[in-house]
Amino acid sequence: MAQSKQALRSRIKSVNNTKKITSAMEMIANAKLVRQRSRMEANREYAERLQQMVNEIVFRNPGLENALLYPNGSTGKFSIVFCSDLGLCGGYNQNILKLARTEMTKEDPVVLIGTSLYRSMKEEGFNLIHDEPISSDHLIFETLKPWIEEGEDRYLRNEVGCVQLLYTVFVNTMNFRASVDKLLPCEFVGELPDAHDGMHIETLFEPDADTILSSLIPMMIQDVAYSDWMESTTSEQGSRRMAMKTATDNADELSEKLLLEYNKARQAAITQEITEIVGGSDAV
Repeated sequence: MAQSKQALRSRIKSVNNTKKITSAMEMIANAKLVRQRSRMEANREYAERLQQMVNEIVFRNPGLENALLYPNGSTGKFSIVFCSDLGLCGGYNQNILKLARTEMTKEDPVVLIGTSLYRSMKEEGFNLIHDEPISSDHLIFETLKPWIEEGEDRYLRNEVGCVQLLYTVFVNTMNFRASVDKLLPCEFVGELPDAHDGMHIETLFEPDADTILSSLIPMMIQDVAYSDWMESTTSEQGSRRMAMKTATDNADELSEKLLLEYNKARQAAITQEITEIVGGSDAV
């Protein structure tokens, strides 16, 4: 019985120490979530404005011949995949891996931003076109831009018929969804904000729509890609916060169960000792 109590005390101490770690990690993830979400929302407005500008030019100038606007007939896909560098973030990485299995073939060129899935995707035979893992933490625009340009060049050479991003959409602090964002060919849906207070707005483009789009579309898809990365990292911190909160709650529950078992064992030991004392006094 004494050994049982000692083992229970050891487990309770171990669980409480683990709870302190998961609780601290939850606090850190929450602080990073708040900071990253603020940056994401600030950048999202800029990305949406760029998309609106390109959308407006395309709608007001039908018959444009820019190669980035139309399918080129190729069936391959150039994919950029965002995952995390660290683990302990719930199903964040596995959801992206499941999506990759459905959205890409093993022959399609892939750029993986993040180190967690590098070995898994290599072992599964995905065609990673870079030899070393690319870190996702503290990614800067200048690091991501060459890979977007690589996808654009392959699209213009008809090596691939699609440039896409696999990332995690930040719905809210509790919900995240692995999704695909198609960068090329550009697709535009919805209506233009054509009138304000009943007035028609006319926009003049100089030098011409094709020249503007040749510079604006690459700029737009680069910023959209960076915006998607920010959304993914925000989702990562949200997912990690939830995972650590769940771990902390489970540690609380387990600690209470172990404490109850320990009290039962201690009470049984006391009862046994009293019984032995009483039995001894009766014998005398």
